[in-house]
Amino acid sequence: MANFDLTNLAVKMICPNNEVKLDDAGLPSVMVYIPKFKNSDVLTGGDSSTHPAFIVNGQEIAGFWYGKYEACQSNGKAYSLPAEDPAQNLDFDECRTRCEAKGAGWHVSTAAEWAAVALWCKKNGTQPLGNNNYGKDTSESGYKAIVTAMDGANRGRVATGTGPLTWSHDGTQAGIWDLNGNVWEWQGGIRLVWGELQILANNDAADADNPQTAGSALWKAIKASDGTLVDPECSPTDTNPSISGNTVRLDYVSSKWTYCKSITSAVDSARNCAFGDVTCTGDISDAAKIRLRALALLPDSGSQASDYNGDVMYWNNKQGERFVFRGGIWDSGAAAGVFSLHGYIARSTRYWSLGFRAAYIPGI
Repeated sequence: MANFDLTNLAVKMICPNNEVKLDDAGLPSVMVYIPKFKNSDVLTGGDSSTHPAFIVNGQEIAGFWYGKYEACQSNGKAYSLPAEDPAQNLDFDECRTRCEAKGAGWHVSTAAEWAAVALWCKKNGTQPLGNNNYGKDTSESGYKAIVTAMDGANRGRVATGTGPLTWSHDGTQAGIWDLNGNVWEWQGGIRLVWGELQILANNDAADADNPQTAGSALWKAIKASDGTLVDPECSPTDTNPSISGNTVRLDYVSSKWTYCKSITSAVDSARNCAFGDVTCTGDISDAAKIRLRALALLPDSGSQASDYNGDVMYWNNKQGERFVFRGGIWDSGAAAGVFSLHGYIARSTRYWSLGFRAAYIPGI
């Protein structure tokens, strides 16, 4: 234990907001602390409510620990370690299991946590670059990181945290690495069901005791008129799903994703648009928009499409359950980034370009 304390002291001397956390097997993960903030701290016109990432089971928390690196795995558990080949080819539930196997408080990254980091980056002008162009960023010259897997004759995945400082979420050695590109990262607590957006309240997805199964009663929809969370109007098992109602849905209009109450174009394929071009119809209330913006699902008010560096959002609004991953991969180009999102595949999907990241909240 004395050696571990010295290791942690050395880490914190260089990166004061970093800490080495041990799991129940006594093995380390390097984590970055994200302290609590309000919506108004990161959103133009945001309300004074605490950002949802810092509310778990109705209780506010002081902050959460986020994996400094994309997860690698050992003996069925996830770890946040430098210079490792990121884990991939795992479906959502497998990723969740590997995180929760580490002990109480450990969990796969949630939609609320990813959003908190992404919004902080935009507010502070540090949206990170990354491995989105075969070993380098599209805006940088030369290869900057250690390659761990080839994509044919091209460079593919790279070792965690081996890129330049521009690949860190705050531009420093203390930051979170590889949020842009490398491998896509599964997110808990969010899904699309027949075009209806469904979430777990706040950051309840961080608690391993809160089920995220297809039939879980904890899934909630967003009421369009006032932004409150209500029981969904769509179920994964529906055979004749409703395309209109009182909750927030996604429509694909004029090649852009639009939040609405009534779907006019249900598309059973991955359609996309620039994140900065995502809009809402007039029947989506300001309160609902704030909830969407707090989850990094809608551009900030007054922002321009160019403010999001070309990040792209993909959805499929004509399937019973579509899960979400974020960030991009090594060949996404400018479409990758902290606001990039894919929501068009089943939770059971496995890709060699699809990984995850562990997070930790003590006491849950």
